Amino acid sequence: MQAAITRLGRNAAASMNDIAQEAGVGRVTLYGHFPSREALVEAALIRLLARGEDVLEAIDLTGDPRDGLRSLMESGWLLLAQAASVLQAAQTTLPAGRVQELHAKPEQRVHDLIRRGQNEGVFRTDIPADLLASALHHILHGAATDVATGRLDAADAPRFVAEMTLAICAVPPASPQQD
Repeated sequence: MQAAITRLGRNAAASMNDIAQEAGVGRVTLYGHFPSREALVEAALIRLLARGEDVLEAIDLTGDPRDGLRSLMESGWLLLAQAASVLQAAQTTLPAGRVQELHAKPEQRVHDLIRRGQNEGVFRTDIPADLLASALHHILHGAATDVATGRLDAADAPRFVAEMTLAICAVPPASPQQD
């Protein structure tokens, strides 16, 4: 499994042969454990999501929702950066909707935090929580793409991701009253 994560992490299009080579086994052995590339890619993504879930569960989300969101986005960025190519392989290999299904628990955590922040008056309510969560998801993926293409320094990404997400969720300033 680690060989699949490693090889797919370097090349989302890695073949079963490439992964078998990385693991130091033959293709027949690899196919003995995983009947298809699709099954192997899904198993690799599930393993990475489980590792990520361990990290995300440790984040205290009981305090100020802004602090929780900052922590989630900074940690989420690091997790995504580590898994970007495996996620790309999953998106091109797995059936439509399967990647979203596997991400349901982490996404629910973000949705719940945004809704709590809206209820407490610290996040905007003029945009639905689901749309805000979707925007945050796109920021994470956009930052990963920008790091991969050299447009963004990986060391800056966690701070930028957190600042952008907080800016998007912030309650907009009141419009000046016109007389």
